[in-house]
Amino acid sequence: MTKKGNATELGTQPIGKLLMQYAIPAIIAMTATSLYNMVDSIFIGQGVGPMAISGLAITFPFMNLGAAFGAMVGVGASTLISVKLGQRDYSMAQMVLGNVVTLNVIIGVVFSIVSLLFLDPILYFFGASPDTIGYARDFMQVILLGNIFTHMYLGLNAVLRAAGHPQKAMYATINTVIINIILAPIFIYVFKWGIRGAAIATVIAQIVSLVWQFKILTNQNELLHLKKGIYSLQNKIVKNIIAIGLSPFCMNVASCFIVIFINKGLKEYDGDLAIGAYGIVNRLVFICVMIVMGITQGMQPIAGYNYGAQQYQRVNTVLKLAIIGATIMTTLTFLIGEFVPELAVRLFTTDEGLISRAAEGFRIVVLVFPIVGFQMVTSNFFQSIGMANKAIFLSLTRQLLFLLPCLIILPTFLGASGIWWSMPISDAVASAVAAVMLYKQFQSFKRQELINQ
Repeated sequence: MTKKGNATELGTQPIGKLLMQYAIPAIIAMTATSLYNMVDSIFIGQGVGPMAISGLAITFPFMNLGAAFGAMVGVGASTLISVKLGQRDYSMAQMVLGNVVTLNVIIGVVFSIVSLLFLDPILYFFGASPDTIGYARDFMQVILLGNIFTHMYLGLNAVLRAAGHPQKAMYATINTVIINIILAPIFIYVFKWGIRGAAIATVIAQIVSLVWQFKILTNQNELLHLKKGIYSLQNKIVKNIIAIGLSPFCMNVASCFIVIFINKGLKEYDGDLAIGAYGIVNRLVFICVMIVMGITQGMQPIAGYNYGAQQYQRVNTVLKLAIIGATIMTTLTFLIGEFVPELAVRLFTTDEGLISRAAEGFRIVVLVFPIVGFQMVTSNFFQSIGMANKAIFLSLTRQLLFLLPCLIILPTFLGASGIWWSMPISDAVASAVAAVMLYKQFQSFKRQELINQ
């Protein structure tokens, strides 16, 4: 018996029920991931020291760059699979799965080799100093050696969600988190491996979950499963995966360069400790962002399937519900950042200088967060229905058209504060652009519905 029902229900079941069914596992998985990243930082900050936090923050651009390639394959393939399932093109969806495996192997190996060969120069370019380079190097050497497993794990998790198994994708993520949280303190405190121990725990956890994913996807009873004859790269499939995945790729690459600008600016105007403060704020904001991403991941297969089936009213409904959920989450983050930022920051460190910098930065960064959820959902919505150009444009407006100029101009007048203030300013303008584009798309759907009637 096949599992077609898990996918085809996307076009028939009530939207609210479907979004809960798909989003809740994704939210749990994303929350677990963000908490594991935060706990990892807490172990490093409390067990290794404040400079280790700064060294970890230096690796964020590297992690974003690696995630960019993983997202390009994973998001591009999962969106393509959702659309193909909506069109009942099951054989093509199967071929996409095989191409995901091959692409992840190729990209993972090449990225690791190139990065390891030029690791120190890259880290210095990212803002490392003689005081932080050792921590950043120790962490990234391990992460890069396990990079192929990371790419494959993230890619197959996206496929599981698109194939109608959001709960199994959630379990894979939660397994990774639990294993990491167990191993990290053992490696850091007991084995005395320092920041390298945190990285080793991360890679081991992902390998264990990857083995479980392969077990699921080798089940012949699944609609999509691994088998012979699907691994040869097909030009059309690869082009479609890259075209759709180009939006998250560009977003992550842009994030990489933005973090470089932030790190370099903070180092110039306020020293290495300010980079550590940004690292803490980044982790705190990351919790909110990942939960919103969980909502958009729940939205993605529903929107993609119904768009492929030309059921535009269902597409509109899932989008509206996703925006409401995301806005609630970003508003809660805004309230925490404005009223109790010191309480959140103290989880990571006891250093008063670091606490003061991070709390003030947190308060500024979340200033317009109540509207950020809308912008994030809108960008991912266009990506979910295969409108790659619009998704890419929205991804880049916040990062390059608005944030980058602010990061260049404002610090010359406001110093380190100008770097922090650049973030809410760019968020506000990017949200306004997203609102205009989404309104036009809604009008297009309404016209298409009239034609179909």
